[in-house]
Amino acid sequence: MEFLEIGGSEPFRSYWEMYLSKGLLLVFVVDSADHKRLPEAKKYLHQLIGTNPGLPLVVFANKQDLEAAYHITDIHEALALSEVGNDRKMFLFGTQVTENGSEIPSIIQDARDLIAHLAADMSDQA
Repeated sequence: MEFLEIGGSEPFRSYWEMYLSKGLLLVFVVDSADHKRLPEAKKYLHQLIGTNPGLPLVVFANKQDLEAAYHITDIHEALALSEVGNDRKMFLFGTQVTENGSEIPSIIQDARDLIAHLAADMSDQA
């Protein structure tokens, strides 16, 4: 599998659609503790998936270890994930860095396995 990470800042947004049209799924990462940027994240997420209705979506609500982080259900609501469409495969994971940063949390291992499975399914359909 190949992954392409494209940042969310303004200069990189023009590349999103070009690469997304070639992708097998979208992995979207949000900062759970950055409350004021969640409306912007919602806007761009829905813009991306709106042009790609069959594309599976995996959302990582990062920094769940921070005290200020929104709970996973709050992220679901803030990003309006219930509106992504009934036919779309959608998954939401709460993630955080481990204390020493050297071990991979089990949730990330589960997400990795899910992403590999989704990519294989989409590749078979292509």
